[in-house]
Amino acid sequence: MKRLRPFSYFEPPNIKEAIRILAEQGSQARPLAGGTDLLVRMKRGEITPIALVNLKRISGLAQIKKESGKTISIGALTSISAIENSPLIRSSYPVLAEAAGVLGSRSIRNLGTLGGNIGRASPASDMAPALIVLQARVVMEGLHGMREVEIEKFFVGPGSTILSPGNLITSFFLTERAPHSAAVYLKLGRREGFDCALAGVAVLITRLAKKNEAREARVALAAVAPVPLRAKKTEQVLLSGTLDEDRIKEAARVAAEESSPISDMRASGSYRREMVRVLTFRAVSKALTLAERGDRGS
Repeated sequence: MKRLRPFSYFEPPNIKEAIRILAEQGSQARPLAGGTDLLVRMKRGEITPIALVNLKRISGLAQIKKESGKTISIGALTSISAIENSPLIRSSYPVLAEAAGVLGSRSIRNLGTLGGNIGRASPASDMAPALIVLQARVVMEGLHGMREVEIEKFFVGPGSTILSPGNLITSFFLTERAPHSAAVYLKLGRREGFDCALAGVAVLITRLAKKNEAREARVALAAVAPVPLRAKKTEQVLLSGTLDEDRIKEAARVAAEESSPISDMRASGSYRREMVRVLTFRAVSKALTLAERGDRGS
């Protein structure tokens, strides 16, 4: 670990003040949420911010609540463990609780936040694929007001997002899922529950009533592309006919082709690609079974 370089520290009382400080400090300032990733990277010397803006004193950013129109909002400072254990999330979007439950250790889940996890823009994020298949929207605020964007459009590269200096993620919105739909997230890591994903696959299937076909299919991949990736070609295979074993196998093969994993000390690219195929087949099969039963996820 390297010695930390000096930096300015701020604890704004509200979002408006936090945005003002971040805009004044520029691109070398960093918002501080859970700190599970940011502080480690600072100690390693990977990043050297000139300022940290602690968001923890800002009220209202750590809530999970039901809004009008059957929409649920999740504040950016909501901890991963709160998502994992929320009765509202577990009943309405169990795939999100499922993804939260396999992110790191319990201590990391207690400290880490959803906004910090998504803002980090790690290709191996466990939360991003689940949010992508759920069609989550990211709410951001800056000097020029508030805007929303589909989460799959939020990432532009490894560690890079559409956020500009002075902008903050404030919340995430999820709309109610259709009947006969279910979603699943499966992850492969070297150590269950403690390692970031070698490969991860989230699948959402909405069945046609009384037919073994999909009215909607969404597939998202983790750790096998520069950004959390929506696998649109795989979705088209799933939507093109009866969801028998052969079609699911074909979708799994296409998902592996859509991925572009790297080789590193943790696993080879070819191994990761093969695991995408295996995980996709399992996730689609499981989501299909759950949708048939009328469940929303495992």
